[in-house]
Amino acid sequence: MTEIIFPARDYDLAATLDSGQVFRWRQKENSWIGVVGKNWIRLTKNNGAILAETARPQANWHWLKEFLQTDIKLDKILRTFPDDEPMNNAIAACHGLRVLRQEPWECLASFMMSSTKQIVQIRRIVSNLCECFGEQIVSLSGPGESFYSFPGPKKIAALSETQLRDCKMGFRAPNLLAAARRIAEGEIDLEKIRRMDYSAARAELMKLRGVGGKIADCVLLFAYGFDSAFPVDVWIERALQQFYFPRRRAPEKKLRHFVSTHFGPHAGYAQQYLFHYIRTKLN
Repeated sequence: MTEIIFPARDYDLAATLDSGQVFRWRQKENSWIGVVGKNWIRLTKNNGAILAETARPQANWHWLKEFLQTDIKLDKILRTFPDDEPMNNAIAACHGLRVLRQEPWECLASFMMSSTKQIVQIRRIVSNLCECFGEQIVSLSGPGESFYSFPGPKKIAALSETQLRDCKMGFRAPNLLAAARRIAEGEIDLEKIRRMDYSAARAELMKLRGVGGKIADCVLLFAYGFDSAFPVDVWIERALQQFYFPRRRAPEKKLRHFVSTHFGPHAGYAQQYLFHYIRTKLN
């Protein structure tokens, strides 16, 4: 089969694919087109379901169902969010947003390239990297449109810093190169992280040059499903200060304590709703 329909009640493709989790999806008319692994995908929402189309026949679709997280009970997660005005407003504005489940290396590398960049710039850098060093994949898009897989750590480890800088990633190039080499050589095992608890997994990722707490939390949330991971970037810090500490700026230590106690067991999910809400609905 080259297409399948996933039941997907309360699933907002636009909010999910355009909320800063992934950087290789774009909207075309009523559909979203992107790449998962080595597969070109077109997704179309229709009457409580998602039509997924690929260019190659698929023996099974578990990989896409896992990526999209169509089986999760969204209402159950939303009920764990704090019952306060900012969170309720974010849920109302972004209802149907899901946290995706990405391949760890692509997620890690993408967020390593995201440092100090806006989403549109991150998309451009990621696209450059894939076009230069990924493998071209079959698609159903029209003439002049090409799609590429994300280059693995072994591929990137064999490159030079100059080659990576040519993808317009600047000072992030040596960090990405060093990470790829450590992973390719087995010093850091990304699969092993799945079996760690949150604190150990975070510490393991932060052994990599250029990976601080924010990037580590993004990877743990978006690739490994650690819902307690709560990435804090400039948008989230702005949301926390504006919504919860409007009268007096809270220091970082106080914010961290607040985050760890206020947002519940799916704090990372709540974070994504706040992030998308303040970035797209209020900005």
